[in-house]
Amino acid sequence: WRRATSLLSFGVDPSKDPDPFHGKMPNVTHLIHDITFGAPFPPGDNPLQKTHHVMDNESGVALANVAVKLVPTTYKRTFYAAKETYQASVSRHIVQPETLAAQRSALLPGLLITYDFTPLAVRHVESRENWFVFLSSLVGIVGGVFVTVGLVTGCLVNSVQSVAKKMD
Repeated sequence: WRRATSLLSFGVDPSKDPDPFHGKMPNVTHLIHDITFGAPFPPGDNPLQKTHHVMDNESGVALANVAVKLVPTTYKRTFYAAKETYQASVSRHIVQPETLAAQRSALLPGLLITYDFTPLAVRHVESRENWFVFLSSLVGIVGGVFVTVGLVTGCLVNSVQSVAKKMD
């Protein structure tokens, strides 16, 4: 069993341009419109759709670290073909520039997305019982109601008759 892990990093590389912002610090607040892995999973929402990370420190510079765990999923609905997709679990945190500097990290301010494919798969199958099971359950319920009403009616009629005999 092996895990497949990859990383996407969006930021500035100072080795290519030593002063890309001409002395000013950029605000790396960002909005992720949509990142998908496969077809959408119908019972759930995409946690990477319309998410934003606001850098609320004074400089506006930080590293938004987004870790995505992907589980391969086969989703089969009744009367439809099976759909191969992924379920995603997302955790986010903001790493402040002071922490990056204290740890002497090679990571730069911006957006870092790490995604990890889990080696286990999920098979989600929606199914229904056939018509014979439904009909036999329905007949059983109707028969049970009929017998119960008959017993209650018989008890009430016998009770009323015995009370009426004692009254005479």
